[in-house]
Amino acid sequence: MIDITAIWGQWLKPSAGLPTVQWSLLLALAAAAGHLVQSRMALPKVVGYAGVGVGAGFAGFSGMDWPLQGVGLFLLELGVSLVLFETGGRIALRWFRHNPMVLLQSLFEAALTYALVYAALRWLEVRESIADALALVAIVSSPSVLNRVATDLRAAGPVTERTLVLATLGALYAMALVAARVGMLQREETNWVELLLPIAVVLGLSVLVAMAMAVVLRLALYVMSPNSENTSVLLVTTIAAGIAIASYLGGSAPLAALLAGLLLKQLHSRPWALARQLGAASSVLVMLTFVLVGVVAAQAGWDPFLASAVVALVVARGLAKVLGVTAANHGSGMRWHQAVLTGWAMTPMSSLALLLVSQFASASVTLGPRIAAIALPAILLLEVLGAIVATLVIHLARETSRGDARTVVTEAQDG
Repeated sequence: MIDITAIWGQWLKPSAGLPTVQWSLLLALAAAAGHLVQSRMALPKVVGYAGVGVGAGFAGFSGMDWPLQGVGLFLLELGVSLVLFETGGRIALRWFRHNPMVLLQSLFEAALTYALVYAALRWLEVRESIADALALVAIVSSPSVLNRVATDLRAAGPVTERTLVLATLGALYAMALVAARVGMLQREETNWVELLLPIAVVLGLSVLVAMAMAVVLRLALYVMSPNSENTSVLLVTTIAAGIAIASYLGGSAPLAALLAGLLLKQLHSRPWALARQLGAASSVLVMLTFVLVGVVAAQAGWDPFLASAVVALVVARGLAKVLGVTAANHGSGMRWHQAVLTGWAMTPMSSLALLLVSQFASASVTLGPRIAAIALPAILLLEVLGAIVATLVIHLARETSRGDARTVVTEAQDG
């Protein structure tokens, strides 16, 4: 067999290595699992994607290093950036002038999430810098999961739209704060005044790159049809180039994409379907991020002694989301029961949180693994559980156009 392999290797010129084959088969299996989970179990496709990733991770799949780096890191950033660009492109800033309480609601929810998670972890005697990092990551709700669930259910309504808006704004806050906090990770004291300059630098660089991306895309839309296939290619490649430049300059790649989507919405206010324009390439990349979360989280060093910290983070975060959205609901244009449902719908965490944890892990060899040991199991749990919760919430809010909504809610209540 060795001789045969040696002879084979003399003329065989593979175009791709074994990791490429492994990831291709893994994504094919994830696509099939997502379809089966949705069609046979009436659960979101994300559950199938994550399940395949978890299975591969526990089986010893070695296609991804931790902390994320190189091509894997770029693909994760690109997948997250495409979703953030799309969600940012759905928000009209003039809306906040007519309803400023939505902005206050997002700020209050994010602040309460940080405070309750930090307090819960400190009560368990988690180190201050670790509790601070985990509390910042906990602010994030997954726009990827929420967008995927809303798309699968063809959902539309006040709860769906408010959830996506609050998740997008929360992502903006968390990305800016984490990018600035990473450079101060070794300091035990949390001096927010010292964070102002790094935050300004990260925001400034991200805004500059976002402005350039938005201007390029707006000029392209002058001469290109939004429905053109070439426009889809231009969108994806411009976002890919923009996030690469943002990372190289010291900004935040996903933050630049989010801001580019926001700015493009102001420059090109006419409605157009960004999800359709981003095309199948975007769908594959987003699926990759869900599988990647499962693979990385399953391969983390699971420590049973940290289970209490993971549970505390999940519970405190869930309560903070519901209480924060509900407490600041006055004057925001939503009914109180819709505010409660919105808070529950913000349960998911996924690829963006993984990206933030990877930044902490790369910044500190000592504190990074301790942050990841608590964060990765929580992210994996909230990716799967959060997708199910968000699905049930949308059904309960009666904002789905799928005909099986009543059946799913009845089965959930009976179960």
